[in-house]
Amino acid sequence: MPREHRPGGEPPLDEEFPRLTVLSKSPENAEVASRSDLDGLLTPAGTHYIRNHYPTPETDAEGWTISLTGLVDGSEGTGPDADGPVVGMDELREDYPAESVVHTMECSGNGRAFFEPDAEGHQWTDGAVSTAVWTGTPVRTLLEEYGAAEEGWVAVMGGDAPEGEDVFCRSLPMEKVREDCVLAYEMNGHPLPPDHGHPVRLLVPGWFGNNSVKWVDRIHVSDSMPAGEEWEGYTKYQQLKYRLRFSDGEDPEELDAIETPDTYEQMAADEPRHAYFYDQLPKSLITAPDDGAILSSSGTIEIRGLAWAGENPVERVEVSTDGGDTWTDADLGEAALGRYAWRRFRIEWEPEAGEHRLFARATDAKGRVQPSRIADPDPQRTSIEDDAYPWNTQGYGNNAYRPLGISVTAGIEGA
Repeated sequence: MPREHRPGGEPPLDEEFPRLTVLSKSPENAEVASRSDLDGLLTPAGTHYIRNHYPTPETDAEGWTISLTGLVDGSEGTGPDADGPVVGMDELREDYPAESVVHTMECSGNGRAFFEPDAEGHQWTDGAVSTAVWTGTPVRTLLEEYGAAEEGWVAVMGGDAPEGEDVFCRSLPMEKVREDCVLAYEMNGHPLPPDHGHPVRLLVPGWFGNNSVKWVDRIHVSDSMPAGEEWEGYTKYQQLKYRLRFSDGEDPEELDAIETPDTYEQMAADEPRHAYFYDQLPKSLITAPDDGAILSSSGTIEIRGLAWAGENPVERVEVSTDGGDTWTDADLGEAALGRYAWRRFRIEWEPEAGEHRLFARATDAKGRVQPSRIADPDPQRTSIEDDAYPWNTQGYGNNAYRPLGISVTAGIEGA
């Protein structure tokens, strides 16, 4: 059952994680407080942002099981009440191969605080992103073991919902699940911490964090996404939340399937009107110097940061030191730790005395460039165009670079 308080004498959330800014204590939601804590290629578990929809449940790894239902061998039924074979944690660890993946996980609401007018939900600024090594069982091995359908959709469900609440359920294309998704039971070489899904969570490399379901207790294989009255209680977080919604108040249509999980392509297409947030968008973050820093105007300053683009590699990062008037290519010489991990960028800068506004913008291998700003509310604007990211009611997906800029001053006496 979900816990009403921090168990076992654990301190309150803000004391247990002093390097995080707590947005809500129950459920637990907290972002990385300082960009300097994101300056490394990996984020320690105690500094990794936390995003929960319900309070972190008390879990017992020894008794935890995952049921397999739907279009798999041994399943009785294909609907929400289907029953099927179960896999325990010992079996998951010992009877199946293990894989590790380095993944930059970003909450799809990261950057929501920069929307004007305000978007709904926790006001994440820039700290709902972190990178860790996730180790666990490739989902494809489990699907192969139980004769799952080769095509279709895989609904993954969390065991954290209190009685009477909607199950946190995300439906993923079979192709993606078989390619690289992992049932992770370790984070940075240690068992998953409670707030990150102990004893097991789904890890969907390169996609927004809302897809990496925590506390997985059921995997359901079907020929379509859960939709309609039959799946009431399972569709909220798939069909209503984590969709691009606009100021006209129109509810998204519940769809059985979509042509592409590429978020950018969905936004650019006529259908679906309300894109699903799957693959991440190109984004970058300056991690040094600090915002508000006082710099010397004699000598060279290193500007550095991190850039990521989901399934697509980052091919270019540009830095502006004059508020976006001119841009210089940054050095991307240091390799990322993996296909789905952010990579560092650097540039040497000799500042002149005065105040400076610094920006970074990333371009991915498909030529997609971070937009400059967030557009005004407009139900007709559903895509990234005219150098602007579309305003949406829940503030999802923001990758505009201007809100992420920093200000520094050079040439102050004694600096």
